[in-house]
Amino acid sequence: MEIKPVSHADEHAGDHGTRRDFLYYATAGAGTIAAGAAAWTLVNQMNPSSDVQALASIQVDISGVETGTQLTVKWLGKPVFIRRRTEQEIQQGREVQLNQLIDQGAENANKPGEPATDENRTMDEAGEWLVMIGVCTHLGCVPIGDGAGDFGGWFCPCHGSHYDTAGRIRRGPAPKNLPVPVAEFINETTIKLG
Repeated sequence: MEIKPVSHADEHAGDHGTRRDFLYYATAGAGTIAAGAAAWTLVNQMNPSSDVQALASIQVDISGVETGTQLTVKWLGKPVFIRRRTEQEIQQGREVQLNQLIDQGAENANKPGEPATDENRTMDEAGEWLVMIGVCTHLGCVPIGDGAGDFGGWFCPCHGSHYDTAGRIRRGPAPKNLPVPVAEFINETTIKLG
């Protein structure tokens, strides 16, 4: 029997598959980590920025708002009307029947799905405090207030939308009532939006 000399290449021939497999696994692992990092970056950039998160909830001092006046604040980049209504405005709002309204939904984040009665749109049982996002639901203009328009509430001069004393659309091209944001009293002089 003849014995063949073993060369160095023959000695390590069985190791080539193992090294190749290691390189495949290492490359696949690195590729997976890189893809995960790229995906995380894309998903994370969709989160709101820190300045937006800081404004997601604000507190508004209403101690200086007299009866029959309105305070306008900026919240999430939109104007918010905080109105302290008079007895006459409350009465006008409560006398309106739902069948007279263009939009019968309350558009109230605090009471979703409720009808657009005056009581469902105000913050307190007496109906004195009304908080609404001050953006016309037609094309996004800012309506003027202080008894403007044909119904004593707000009027959008851009296209002629008339809102009543409860911020409900009564005439004009706007399809929806002025929306009521999430709002609550923290104490007698502070309202929290958001």
